Amino acid sequence: MLRGAHSISLDQKGRIAVPAKYRDTIKSESDGRFVCTIDIQNPCLLLFPLNNWEKLEQKLSKLSSTNPLESKLQRLLLGYAADCELDSSGRVLIPVTLRNYAKLTKDLMIIGQLNRFEIWSTEVWNEKIAEDLQSIPGEDWSKSERLKDFSLNDYE
Repeated sequence: MLRGAHSISLDQKGRIAVPAKYRDTIKSESDGRFVCTIDIQNPCLLLFPLNNWEKLEQKLSKLSSTNPLESKLQRLLLGYAADCELDSSGRVLIPVTLRNYAKLTKDLMIIGQLNRFEIWSTEVWNEKIAEDLQSIPGEDWSKSERLKDFSLNDYE
């Protein structure tokens, strides 16, 4: 499980350091390999350990290329997908096209999201979190079938 928010830096060569506590697991489960692509709903990047990306890729392969929405999803996620690998210092090189998409500069946040990391500009991340925190209390959770019975107090 990838979780937590970590403040990181983008170096001059476009590399980021993957949080140390995940490196051994990623090395053993994905041979230190990742796939990085865009997030189609937020101005950030998605960094998948290879084993998790392969599961998503199987789902993408089942989408129809003749359905316009499914085709757009495939085109964006697969078209921007870039193979990345942990170097000996635990860093990953993020391609320029992806850095430009997410407007990444020096100060970044890497956010664990179960099967992937999100990579955000710190400034954009802080804006998004403030927006989310402000909007959550007013949300009608019953509009979502999956969330209407969601509780932080129920562990079953």
